[in-house]
Amino acid sequence: MDRLLHLDRTLDELDPPRWAPPGSDATRLVRKVHGLRQVPLGELGPADLHTLVSQQVALPYVLPLAVRLLLDEPMLDAYFYEGDLLLAAANVPASAWALFPDLEARLRTVVMALPEAVVADLHRGAAEELARFVARPGPGRFADRRRRR
Repeated sequence: MDRLLHLDRTLDELDPPRWAPPGSDATRLVRKVHGLRQVPLGELGPADLHTLVSQQVALPYVLPLAVRLLLDEPMLDAYFYEGDLLLAAANVPASAWALFPDLEARLRTVVMALPEAVVADLHRGAAEELARFVARPGPGRFADRRRRR
């Protein structure tokens, strides 16, 4: 979690190269993501983290921030609905989680502890998304299986 030590710096500073300004025809989302790259990490709110995580921007820096929130409040309504940040994190590629196996394991434990009724209240397909996240082998899980043989 040493990436959390850089809360006073922006993604443009931490995640080179700096992005050029968005074009005049850029969508609202593109303009928003470009703008968020210029905000110090410590000032990013849940909705900002949701946007960056779901767009898979600078995950080595924003994923630990998102997980920190989710460990305290897994069903956080960051932007659209309860659990939206959790689902964004669960859909992050396994390659990004490889940098944070401990955070992935902790988030997996939180997801497994969610009451069925809470998961059932999420949008259609969310239970399957969370189940895939929980079932996905983590980096340490494969090594553990090989040692047991």
